Amino acid sequence: MDKRRFMDIDCIELKNETLSLLVAQSVGPRILSLSHHGGENILAELPDLVAECVGVGSFNFYGGHRLWHAPEDISRTYMPDSEPVELTPIEQGVRLVQSIETRTGIQKSMQITLPGKQPQVTIQHQLTNHGLWPVELAAWGITQLKPGGVAFLPQSQVWTDKLPNRSLVLWPYTDMSSSNIRWRKDRIELQTPYMDGAIKLGFPNPRGWLAYWWKGTLFIKRSAYFAQETYCDFGCSSECYMNDAFIELETLSPMKKLEPGDSIVHVETWEYHQGIEFPENEAAFLALANKLGLE
Repeated sequence: MDKRRFMDIDCIELKNETLSLLVAQSVGPRILSLSHHGGENILAELPDLVAECVGVGSFNFYGGHRLWHAPEDISRTYMPDSEPVELTPIEQGVRLVQSIETRTGIQKSMQITLPGKQPQVTIQHQLTNHGLWPVELAAWGITQLKPGGVAFLPQSQVWTDKLPNRSLVLWPYTDMSSSNIRWRKDRIELQTPYMDGAIKLGFPNPRGWLAYWWKGTLFIKRSAYFAQETYCDFGCSSECYMNDAFIELETLSPMKKLEPGDSIVHVETWEYHQGIEFPENEAAFLALANKLGLE
């Protein structure tokens, strides 16, 4: 593992024959860059984007990939993560552990592996309750990507005859009439950037994937859906937020009541496919989905 300086942040580079990852060491736990060797970082770079965590201080977004705990609350979710993490090499990757959050008693960690020759990354997110009382929450993996591409949000394909088979959750600032939202047969497409504020959609995602096409690259993140479990935000296991500066692909674990000492683990698998033409019609999208296993 080589040491790198990126956006004025100390990082460690993880790489295999196809991919390069920059994992933050002086902040985090964070992944700040994802690229093919010699290629452009697909993750958003937001060194100056800041939000205030009430009564605590400033939260720096930085861009890239982060771990939060849900449901969202400005005084809890936006706890600053601008201090160094404990970084431990593991086989084919690293483990990052953040100091315990003093306000919440929650400790965040990520285990990141980049195995073999494949353009694939596995991220194990973990939240541990070191407080004195139980906490109910969900692990929330958020990946910020550069604008200029199109996100694919898959919808349920289960045939239920005369009964409903899907639901969609909308945030109050979402304009359903926006031309940036494309309503397709079994998916929703979001065209970035969105210049008129922000859009956010969420939904239960039994198909277990989200994808983003950008400059001939298709980024896919997969996460298991547990139909019998309870999810926050009216049942969302996947969410997507976009504005003029970035788009976020988000996955959530089921809600869990963590007793002191308990942990919750949430796993994402990323794929990075190059040389992908944008699917301009249903036949092209179906062919791409079949090729890449987007069931």
